[in-house]
Amino acid sequence: MSSLKSFVESRRFEAAITALIVVNAITLGLETSDWAMQRFGGLLTLLDSAILAVFVLELLARFAVYRGAFFRDPWRIFDLAVVAFALVPATGNLSVLRALRILRVLRLVSIVPSLRRVVTGFIAALPGMGSIILLMALVFYVFGVMATKLYGETFPDLFGELPQSIYTLFQVMTLEGWSDGIVRPIMEVHPYAWTFFIPFIVATAFTVLNLFTGVIVSAMEAEHQANASAERKEMQEDQDALMAEIRALRAEVRALAEARK
Repeated sequence: MSSLKSFVESRRFEAAITALIVVNAITLGLETSDWAMQRFGGLLTLLDSAILAVFVLELLARFAVYRGAFFRDPWRIFDLAVVAFALVPATGNLSVLRALRILRVLRLVSIVPSLRRVVTGFIAALPGMGSIILLMALVFYVFGVMATKLYGETFPDLFGELPQSIYTLFQVMTLEGWSDGIVRPIMEVHPYAWTFFIPFIVATAFTVLNLFTGVIVSAMEAEHQANASAERKEMQEDQDALMAEIRALRAEVRALAEARK
């Protein structure tokens, strides 16, 4: 069992699994091409099934090594869920699940340490992001009610009802065709409409969205510092253990020297 654990935790094994995930991502992409499927369809399907079988064997090996501790690591649970989802028969009403096989590529998140740190930092930022989302919802609600009352009568397709107004304001926030497609036509009827839309853009696209960036960056920086602190602590513990061994060795040398005298 110890040899299996060493094999599963070895860098070569992790590198091999990473390579298979990348190859599987490429094969799943090629399956979307009619040209590739006509010429290599059988080979791609066979390769996809073989890689999935390897993933299953990998999870079984990890379960044999860690047993109950397997489910204590959220990343192992994530891998299990992704692979289990890929094993669901994609036939009949479940044929749409074939498109979701690409989720296996997400296993790179659990294997590549840098990606894992990014996701961990993002998850740590979720509580702070919740407050920002609530703030944005309030901003959208206030501006949505105002837009419905101001422009709903003249532009019912854009601001006829509150849900339509909020959706239109969301498009404005993304800055996708907001000027020529929305604001300029409104300004032909309401010349001072810019006094409504400019503050909205500043409050959302230039302010609130930057708060998201700030929270995520802060969380990732904290995660990086925590990892660095853990690494420094581990190095200090190794140094302390080494110094203890050196002291013990010196004591033995002194004892031998005194015994010879």
